Amino acid sequence: MDQGADNPQPDIDATRLLARVNDGDSSAANALLPLVYAQLRAIAGGYFRGEPADQTLQPTALVHEAYLKLVRSTESDWQSRMHFCAVAATAMRQILQDRARRRRARKRGGGAQREPLTDQIQTPANGATLDILTLNDALEKLEELSPRKARIVELRFFGGLTIEQVASVLDVSHTTIENEWRVARAWLSRELGEEPSS
Repeated sequence: MDQGADNPQPDIDATRLLARVNDGDSSAANALLPLVYAQLRAIAGGYFRGEPADQTLQPTALVHEAYLKLVRSTESDWQSRMHFCAVAATAMRQILQDRARRRRARKRGGGAQREPLTDQIQTPANGATLDILTLNDALEKLEELSPRKARIVELRFFGGLTIEQVASVLDVSHTTIENEWRVARAWLSRELGEEPSS
């Protein structure tokens, strides 16, 4: 369960710590992890649903890799705990995408090393699997057409944010996000050759 769902204090504490992280305070980065870990672990767990238990990259490792990438970034400007977790979801997707690309390059080059993590991720809506690189290519096309729709998909699909949370992160009305999410889902379903989910 999200730590901040019933008690706003973790959100307030995390926002203060994020401001300190933005200012380069490394001790704040250490204090922040316990406040965001449960939500990051839940996001990572969504990527691994249906994967074999013996894969080389585990959800915990993905969380830590993404977390370190973000707190070490010199271009951070997180507004809230929710915003940080949304950006972390994107970072996790990029990490998995990079691994999938390296794995495919090794296969083409005849490399013998094998990483058990497949290139598939489950969609949150219906549990179907999608190829992460195919999905990424589709998102890049969508971003060319509408950067905001692509960001909404990222926040909803990878970040697990609700419509209300996406509206807050993007500072756009609930109705706008709802409408653009519907259009983006239909576009992606056509692009990926799937039946749109309700």
